Amino acid sequence: MSLPPLSLYVHIPWCVRKCPYCDFNSHAQRDELPETEYVDALLADLDAELDEVQGRPLQSIFIGGGTPSLFSPEAIARLLHEVEQRIPFVDAIEITMEANPGTFEQARFRGYRDAGVNRLSIGVQSFNTDSLKALGRIHNGDEAITAARYARDLFPRLNLDLMHGLPGQSPEQALADLQQAIDLKPDHLSWYQLTIEPNTEFHARPPQLPVDEALWEIQERGQQLLERSGYHQYEISAYAQQGCQARHNINYWQFGDYIGIGAGAHGKLTRMEDGEIQILRHHKIRQPAAYMDPDRRLGGENRVEDEDLGFEFMLNAMRLTDGVDANLLIERTGIDLVNFSPIIREAKHKGLLEDCDTKIVPTPQGRLFLNDLLTLFLPG
Repeated sequence: MSLPPLSLYVHIPWCVRKCPYCDFNSHAQRDELPETEYVDALLADLDAELDEVQGRPLQSIFIGGGTPSLFSPEAIARLLHEVEQRIPFVDAIEITMEANPGTFEQARFRGYRDAGVNRLSIGVQSFNTDSLKALGRIHNGDEAITAARYARDLFPRLNLDLMHGLPGQSPEQALADLQQAIDLKPDHLSWYQLTIEPNTEFHARPPQLPVDEALWEIQERGQQLLERSGYHQYEISAYAQQGCQARHNINYWQFGDYIGIGAGAHGKLTRMEDGEIQILRHHKIRQPAAYMDPDRRLGGENRVEDEDLGFEFMLNAMRLTDGVDANLLIERTGIDLVNFSPIIREAKHKGLLEDCDTKIVPTPQGRLFLNDLLTLFLPG
C-alpha cells in the first residue's frame, strides 16, 4: 500500500491589521517583521519533519497567513530555495501564495513570481467600498481591480478570494461583486458566505447580516452566474475553469498528506506500521515569538483513532462536488468500503449520495445538507 501524495503548508502569521471576522492565527504587525529569524525557524521546523517525507516529492506548496505578501520577495525566494534543497519538487509543482491587493503588495508581485510562486491568491473579499469598510479591510475596490489585472499578466494561475452575505449587503450588491470578479478573468474563484466564528470581533459584536431568504437568493443566482461563465464548482466554496482546480486543496480533500510549518500550522501525515496505516495530526505553537525561540517545543502530534478514520476521510472527501473514487477510502485509511455498506445504503436512500458503485459522490441535496450526511459516518 503506497503513501499518499505530499504537500507543504507554510504559515506566515502577520497582518497589517486583524480583520473582525478572522479566526485564523494572525497577529497585527507592530514593528519591523523578523523575516530572517522567521524563515530560519520555518526551515528548522521543516528539518524536524523530514523523517515523514519518506522519499516523496512535494506536489504543491501553499504559503498562507496572515498576509504572506508582507514578507519580501527575497525572503520568499530563500524559503522556497531551501525547501527544495530538503525535499525535491515534482516538475509541475503548484506554488500558491496569498496576497493582499494593496499597492504595497502589488509592487512586489513580480519578485514573488521570480522567486518561484506560480499561483497567486488575492484576498479581495469585496469590491464595494461600504462592504470593505464593514469587513475592516484596508484596500479599496479600485486597488483590488488593479492588483487582479496586474497579477493575471504576471502569474500562470490566479485565484480571487471573495465573500458574500456581508453586513448590509443586498443580493444585487453580492452579484455585482461576483460579476466584477468574473470580469477580471481569474482561472479560479473562492466564493463563500461570511460566517461568524468564535473568538472574533464579529462574534463579540455581531453585525447585521442578510436574512436567510437573501442569502439563499445570493447563493442560487451566484452559482448560476458562475456556471454560465465557465466556472465549475468542484468543492463547496471553490470554482474553477476547466483544468484549473487548486491541486493543493484537492490533496486536502482527497485525504492526502501535508506538512504544516509556521506558527499555528497544522499537518496531516501517514505512517505505515507493520502494514497498518496510522494517521497523525501535527500542530505547531501559535505565538510567533515563542515559535522563533530556538529552545522552543515546536508543538505536538496526536494519532487519529481507528474508529474516527472513516469519519475524518468523509469530512474531507464529501466537500468535493464530484466525490472520490470508492477505492480511495482503503488506500488512504486502510478501511474497506464494505464496512460502511449499511451507512452508504442509508445515505443513498435519503438522497444524500449518488447511486454509484465506483465513486462516493454527494448529491446536490447531500451537499446542501452536508452535516446530515457526515453525521451518518460518526463512530458509535
